[in-house]
Amino acid sequence: MAANELFIYFAASIRAGRGDASIYSRFVDILKKHGNVLTEHVGSSQLGVEGESHLSEKEIHDRDLEWLMQSDVLMAEVTQPSLGVGYEIGRALEHKKAVFCFFRPDSGRNLSAMIKGANGIKVIDYKDQDNLESLIKECLANLKK
Repeated sequence: MAANELFIYFAASIRAGRGDASIYSRFVDILKKHGNVLTEHVGSSQLGVEGESHLSEKEIHDRDLEWLMQSDVLMAEVTQPSLGVGYEIGRALEHKKAVFCFFRPDSGRNLSAMIKGANGIKVIDYKDQDNLESLIKECLANLKK
């Protein structure tokens, strides 16, 4: 791993619903081209709504929080509302991490004002997976490493 490689924390719904798992997988594939994705498992099609049942909730929390602290940036897919993702975003902001949230307005859902209106969060609306790579590349290019 290169010394200047980005450490990327990807956040997306797990227990709140895995209907967008194929999109999460695409995110992880793209992000891996730009750095070390600490939470690569979030994009796995094998991960269901039960999450990582072989770990306790405390083990998951502590491990994920450690990864979040190691990261340079949090990239989140926020179309499927998730308490865990909201928590991770809040902790990332608390620790002055760069935060990018991707949302599909055509999903029929509304993005929380707590995300959309927060200083420090860049919300990126997108329609489908076709332009994800260029949107992610643009976000990461703006980071100073």
